[in-house]
Amino acid sequence: MNDKNERGAWGEDRAVLYLRLHGYRILERNFRCRQGEIDVIARRGETVAFVEVKLRKNAEHGEAREFVTASKQRRIVSTAEYWLAKNNCELQPRFDVIEIYAPDGTRTLRPAIRHLQNAFGDYF
Repeated sequence: MNDKNERGAWGEDRAVLYLRLHGYRILERNFRCRQGEIDVIARRGETVAFVEVKLRKNAEHGEAREFVTASKQRRIVSTAEYWLAKNNCELQPRFDVIEIYAPDGTRTLRPAIRHLQNAFGDYF
């Protein structure tokens, strides 16, 4: 595993822990299909959240959510539609971004985590 993959997995682990602490049940991680990939799929109540995790050292070059481009959003939505159909899921879908700021990379003891619910609008 290369450094980028290790950092990504570290960030996703922090996001999953955060979600669990806030009452979410993790349904899948790193769901992939032809349409794209979703970092985390989690449920809380009657909502299924499709979560994109963005890890940065700081916001010097823009906030982490700004790196979820319109084309990336379309791929996530398409992947979510496939997942919902495949799983015969009738929960209310939502698209979230979790920003993680870790100034010392994977050695950061307390990264700043910001959970942006419904981060890129209603598609359903």
